[in-house]
Amino acid sequence: MRSYGQYCALARALDVVGDRWALLVVRELLQGPRRYGELLAGLPGIATNLLADRLRSLEDSGVVTRDQGAEYALTPWGEGLHDVVYALGRWARPLMSRPAGTDEFRSHWLSSFVVALFEGVDPRRGDLAVEIHVGERPMALISSGGRVHLTAGTTSTPDITLTGPPDAVIGLIAGAVSRGDAEHLGVVIDGDARALSRLRPDSAVSPRLSPPRQPEASGKRP
Repeated sequence: MRSYGQYCALARALDVVGDRWALLVVRELLQGPRRYGELLAGLPGIATNLLADRLRSLEDSGVVTRDQGAEYALTPWGEGLHDVVYALGRWARPLMSRPAGTDEFRSHWLSSFVVALFEGVDPRRGDLAVEIHVGERPMALISSGGRVHLTAGTTSTPDITLTGPPDAVIGLIAGAVSRGDAEHLGVVIDGDARALSRLRPDSAVSPRLSPPRQPEASGKRP
């Protein structure tokens, strides 16, 4: 990537992680070390040569390292992108109100949503186990001791099980979609959906906040 050539912290950060796909590579590695094939599976749409190029660039910049077992991982400096990535996720919450449509989805991407919405400790949160069936494998959202985390697989005693399209399931968990609307959108709910209010999602960015409207196509060239 060409440098912006500006003595500015933001410009220099973008010199390192501003290339297309770079931050999505970081998103994958924030969940732990990954082999090349695992990264490729978690980044649908990226060409193999482009992924290799991004990994090489991030390695050269000191963001990513590769061990002798051919696993890629974030360096301690790369781990510092945690707050950057999830702050972007929080900022983009209004964009998630748009239907998923034909967009790709992977189950483990729910982790980014969970961190963005429930990061930190809230002692007022109640304990809750939510089993989620979206994407290619089940996930379990667990609230315990004021913390919320996501794990791969099922849970033995879920309070609620949600099955359906990712946008509707996420909207229901975030409190932006009612049970009736979620069911209308194809979500199957096993359990009392009212218990989801125990999760107390972070309200720093209101679910009611809408992004700027996209201009309507006029059919005329600018």
